[in-house]
Amino acid sequence: MNFNINYFFSVFPQILPYLPVTLFIAITSFVFATILGLAIALIRNNRIIVIDSFLALFISLFRGIPSVVLLFIIYYGLPQIFPIMKQVGATTAAIICFSLKYSAYLAEIFRAGLTSVDLGQKEAGLTSGLSTIQVYRGIILPQAMINALPNAGNMFISLLKDSSVAFFVGVQELLAAGKMLTANSFLYFETYLAVGIVYWLTVVAYSWLQKQLERKLTKPYHR
Repeated sequence: MNFNINYFFSVFPQILPYLPVTLFIAITSFVFATILGLAIALIRNNRIIVIDSFLALFISLFRGIPSVVLLFIIYYGLPQIFPIMKQVGATTAAIICFSLKYSAYLAEIFRAGLTSVDLGQKEAGLTSGLSTIQVYRGIILPQAMINALPNAGNMFISLLKDSSVAFFVGVQELLAAGKMLTANSFLYFETYLAVGIVYWLTVVAYSWLQKQLERKLTKPYHR
């Protein structure tokens, strides 16, 4: 087996400086996706037929288009129709892409979280004199978010890994760093193995943080 162990370990300090770019894209996209997904879930929860049909189409569309195709549409296609989009950089295009795509997934996760809360709690809150906003903010949403957290966390992990497609429009992230190294060394296995391990360790770290958050949030519900 021809495995260059010295080169393998030398890859890590060369690619780690690109990890913040990957994290920035993933975290920023997830924040926007969460806001948009929650808004969609709340609107669909009210079941206004015309709006609900439009949002259902939005969800189906962005869940059905592969990330790399959607990224190409936003970065290369839209500027042909809207010249102002030529000013959008590759990183911004990637964030828009992932925000739209993952908001579609999160909308369904949040909607399931909302429906998991007993309707009687909403009725009881309204009967006690609370407004609809107060009921959602103080009763429905806290429970719904706890119920949705595991699946939403899995979506973040998927987004973190999916962010590697930003490489195709020139974003200098982890995969791009690995690609540049292989252009000089031609040691593909060692390089991409190191890149994969960095992704894996990042996911492990996030999974641990999520588990701690879940324990903290669910603690009041356990004796």
